[in-house]
Amino acid sequence: MTQAREADRPAREDAQAPATAISPAAAAELERLRAEIDRVDAGVLDLLNERARIVCEVGEWKRGTGVSIHSAARERDVIARLVQRNAGPFPDASIEPVFREIISAMRSLEGTLRVAYLGPEGTYSHLAARSQLGHAAALLPMATIGDVFQAVERGRAELGVVPVENTTEGVVTRTLDAFVESDVTICGEILQRISHSLLSRSGRLEDVRRVASIDQPFAQCRRWLERHLAGVERVETASTAAAAKLAGEDAGVAAIASALAGEAYGLRTIEAGIEDRRDNTTRFLLIGRAAPARSGRDLTTAVFTVRKAQAGALHQLLEPFAREGVSLTAIQSRPMPGKPFEYLFFLDMEGHREDPPVARALAAAAATAHSHRVLGSFPRAAAEGAP
Repeated sequence: MTQAREADRPAREDAQAPATAISPAAAAELERLRAEIDRVDAGVLDLLNERARIVCEVGEWKRGTGVSIHSAARERDVIARLVQRNAGPFPDASIEPVFREIISAMRSLEGTLRVAYLGPEGTYSHLAARSQLGHAAALLPMATIGDVFQAVERGRAELGVVPVENTTEGVVTRTLDAFVESDVTICGEILQRISHSLLSRSGRLEDVRRVASIDQPFAQCRRWLERHLAGVERVETASTAAAAKLAGEDAGVAAIASALAGEAYGLRTIEAGIEDRRDNTTRFLLIGRAAPARSGRDLTTAVFTVRKAQAGALHQLLEPFAREGVSLTAIQSRPMPGKPFEYLFFLDMEGHREDPPVARALAAAAATAHSHRVLGSFPRAAAEGAP
């Protein structure tokens, strides 16, 4: 029996040999391929430095002319061209995040781009700002949406990122109201896919005694909460990141927030992707003090008031856009401060304010309105997943 066991031992030892063992010839081939990768990486770095030298020249030109170091249209079009010419096998979906960071690093050679957003760290506004402008931008968290507007107005930031609407819950009224009190201009837009996670210290659903978040995530996760946490107390916080911070301090609290917030506050995931709709997307606006140039694929936003006593005033306001063939992509109304039952009408339209049909429609609408203001003409964001 002992001899039989000894005879079996080599077979057993061979069976337990590491699966990753490779022949000398295969190892040599792997080293050759890695050397090829190292050679290509060195070439990529040389090309990045060549690009950087040209960017420094661009930065000198911009400083001499006062042109902003950020151009949403230029960045959008650069990425779109790269996706279009990509022959693979590098995946199309990876081109945008890779080149966003390259562009961000290059932009930092022209100067520091300060960007205010609704904080603290870990909010969806933070996520949108970082995904659009990259890690090289100086991101400045603000306590409220109004504070983001003020930071831009007062020159503390070149740009601000504010949420304006969500595909599930509609318009963000605080942002529209802030435009009434501000003279900033809209410089661009960001379409950010929103996926909510339920986060806590333990990562266990049975430990949850309260759920914290802001009103929009509660509404966007309504069905999941009704199925799994019906009757559990809900706590409204100033932001999703504030909810994550609270969950980090109280083991009985779970936060509805981003995975980024979970990382920032050391939380575990109870459940990821609890939003009711898979297409849940928030549209953010980039606000600044300098109007961007026409890009050939733009949107314009304007706000109007009409005379309350004038019959058909709203029809007269909208008719010029139909007559000029200008497509209105959104119409929102908000109460006028201090004037009960009178309203501000926010209109989003395709095209730039300098495009002749848009210019004529705006002029005709302004002639019928009580007051009006163009909030900005700006480059459209690339469609989700298709720069």
